[in-house]
Amino acid sequence: MKLHTIPAHIAVIMDGNGRWAENQGKKRTEGHREGANAIDRLLDVALEYKIPNISLYAFSTENWKRPITEIQAIFGLLVEFIETRLDTIHAKGIRIHHSGARNKLSKTVLKKIDHAMAVTKKNKKLTANFCLNYGGHEEILSNFSRVMAARKAKKETLDKPISPKEFEKYLYTSPLPPVDLLIRTAGEQRISNFLLWQSAYAEMYFTSTLWPDFGRTSLEEALLFFDSRKRKFGGLL
Repeated sequence: MKLHTIPAHIAVIMDGNGRWAENQGKKRTEGHREGANAIDRLLDVALEYKIPNISLYAFSTENWKRPITEIQAIFGLLVEFIETRLDTIHAKGIRIHHSGARNKLSKTVLKKIDHAMAVTKKNKKLTANFCLNYGGHEEILSNFSRVMAARKAKKETLDKPISPKEFEKYLYTSPLPPVDLLIRTAGEQRISNFLLWQSAYAEMYFTSTLWPDFGRTSLEEALLFFDSRKRKFGGLL
């Protein structure tokens, strides 16, 4: 499929795992397992289209409200995902990045994430940014503290205005570029506290497809939508 414009950064709200499982008469955990398979497909197609950055909303700061059994299952699948796929991901030239607060994450999960990031840090074909224990409000608020701490360490003036460039340097997603295309599956039409700063001028694509069913055709339809958009960034041209 020929496209005039490829997004430099796609963000995906992977919604619908639970509904997919219910429709299949299966446990919600099986929906999350199928959702992990959908990530595999997404990354493979992204590599073909040479999309450099993809952010995946894996677990939000609000998801801690879910039943403890489901939370444990999600993190168990995350650990399994890293253990079983890391070698393949590394071989494909994919770099793993983590965006989100480290507090509340178990030592086991942090160890797996840090290991995956260390192993893949020099890969350049695609950055897969897993947003885990992530919330846009929390990121923006805590980022002010990171900016002030950096200024203090450098003995810089603390009360001068913060520029967008300085602010973005300390975001969880740094050094990823702003989001060009935000995709949400399963029919919901909201961004749910996801990459609020980074998505200021993102094109929004909503699909009724449940995340475990999201595949090549689904991504290509989203890319065609993006290719059709005329992006003005507040201007007239």
